[in-house]
Amino acid sequence: MKICLLMIGKTTAAYLQEALDEYARRLKFYISLETRVIPGIKRAGGLTESLLKEREGEQILSRVDERDTVVLLDERGAEYTSVEFSAYLSRKIQEGRRLVFVTGGAYGFSDRVRERANERLSLSRMTFSHQMARVIFLEQLYRAMTIARGEAYHHE
Repeated sequence: MKICLLMIGKTTAAYLQEALDEYARRLKFYISLETRVIPGIKRAGGLTESLLKEREGEQILSRVDERDTVVLLDERGAEYTSVEFSAYLSRKIQEGRRLVFVTGGAYGFSDRVRERANERLSLSRMTFSHQMARVIFLEQLYRAMTIARGEAYHHE
């Protein structure tokens, strides 16, 4: 089972990149994880919000296969506890399809990306920066793996 995290724009804060690297390192013992950065749109300042989302959406869709299960990390998505997320991942892993989680740009996702998505997942009812959301997601992914294996990282 392969899990992919697609991200719009690179992580610019060194401390956040270190955290991403650390969780990616830890996760390699559990799953095949691919993190893919989609470069930000050049000269985006002159674009409308709608046009920027469309261009980012084209980039996202070009990296998704028709057989993939696409999950948008979206504030309007389903909310899970860490234990529920672990159970969700276990079910998805059993399906055997590549699972692609996507963090959008500053304005979210285009309509085409929303239509392609199989599901939406919220990390919290609070709003996080896109760079911080990446770290939170990878930490929760790691936590889910340790819960599934009964390891001591998660304490209820």
